[in-house]
Amino acid sequence: MFSAIVRADTLQATLDSVGVLVEECKIHLDEGGIEIRAVDPANVGMVDLSLEADAFESYEADGGLIGVNLVRLADIAGMADSDQLVHLELDEETRKLHISIDGLEYTLALIDPESIREEPDLPDLDLPANIVIEGRDIDRAVTAADMVSDHIELGVDEGTETFYVSAEGDTDDVHLELDAGDLIDLVSGPASSLFSLDYLDDMNRAIPKDAEVTTELGEEFPVKLHFDIAEGEGSVTYMLAPRIQSN
Repeated sequence: MFSAIVRADTLQATLDSVGVLVEECKIHLDEGGIEIRAVDPANVGMVDLSLEADAFESYEADGGLIGVNLVRLADIAGMADSDQLVHLELDEETRKLHISIDGLEYTLALIDPESIREEPDLPDLDLPANIVIEGRDIDRAVTAADMVSDHIELGVDEGTETFYVSAEGDTDDVHLELDAGDLIDLVSGPASSLFSLDYLDDMNRAIPKDAEVTTELGEEFPVKLHFDIAEGEGSVTYMLAPRIQSN
């Protein structure tokens, strides 16, 4: 059983956060809210999302699992204004999701969860550097790096206690440094890793510009990006594997 009413902007933020990496996913409909975990087809980027029942205007679920096409569901949600309410109800017999938005009725065929890629295990990483940064600063860094290269280095200079972003292209370079005064918080530690800009670009699109993004880094380790959605009643964690640099 699943029946819920949610603001369109909350639903859109949820779908966008996952949809930047995958086109279909499994959604766990737990009593306390929904949970989604997915990895992209290349096993490079991962997302772990939870949305509490309190993020919904009303929410009822007794446990269960559905498979959805995120592209179709996002297209439907995108037809609503941000403050409109979206009614969602699962038809157990037909295994279809009934969606209602201000008189518009839509029936979405679900996907067999067994046919969707296996959910990943989240590796338990104890990364030495921890940076809390505004979403708009991540956007600034990624946008600038994208102009010159297809990869980006994220790191911490322990000597100057700064978080830095670098990108080197064939002819142009970009370098951005943010110290403790520019950041919300900084726990310095040995950190320097190279990442694909394509993936960071996609993740950046889903990160709210006013979000506080906790960024965990190490030396040639995955980066973890964590931020809240739905006014703190939902959370998103991205993990992105590094491009290992050959000496």
